[in-house]
Amino acid sequence: MTDQKIALVTGASRGFGAAVAEELAARGYHVIAVARTQGGLEELDDRITAAGGTATLAPMDIAETEAMRQLCRGIYDRWGKLDLWVHTAIQTMPFSPAEQTDLTYWEKAVSVNVHATGILINFVAPLLRAAAGGGHAVFIDDAMKDTPFLGTYSACKAAQRALFAGWQAEQERLQDVHVHSFVPAPMPTAHRNRFYPGEDTSTLARPRDEAGRMVDTLSLG
Repeated sequence: MTDQKIALVTGASRGFGAAVAEELAARGYHVIAVARTQGGLEELDDRITAAGGTATLAPMDIAETEAMRQLCRGIYDRWGKLDLWVHTAIQTMPFSPAEQTDLTYWEKAVSVNVHATGILINFVAPLLRAAAGGGHAVFIDDAMKDTPFLGTYSACKAAQRALFAGWQAEQERLQDVHVHSFVPAPMPTAHRNRFYPGEDTSTLARPRDEAGRMVDTLSLG
């Protein structure tokens, strides 16, 4: 066990996930950054280190169950706990009519967005429970619902939302893990750009600002 706060950020290599990792590192967390893109993780680590923070990089695919099992076992062996898990990972589906869904994309999206989320809740919960006072889990939600040509994406977010909402309701009684959801303001991320290519991004929120707002709003810092 360690007195330093330990945070796991899934989907940390770019966009809002990277901003969350940097914000948490700046506030004294040791960040375990998980993403498939090793180059993005290394750039993130450079920024965190330059700012005086610390991180452990885990270039892994959250859809690989055994890899996530080993990751969480490694966290337990090294630190004995997690104080915070922020789940930002998302497989972005392309625009498509519901009746013309690309089945290859669909299967990958369900694997990453739904199946992996359920698996991670199982693996991460004991680590959060081991933190003093109970650790915190944060689901990054999205205001987009019932949007034409985004039915597959909305379906995945709805499934994630249901998993976290059920977990949150259970923990309101037990109070040994604190489960939250957070909806960031629209940001100029690659994820959003796939939905709104060519959008004027000058009025969108900065990911780092939204990461700070999340930490302050949920009292995580």
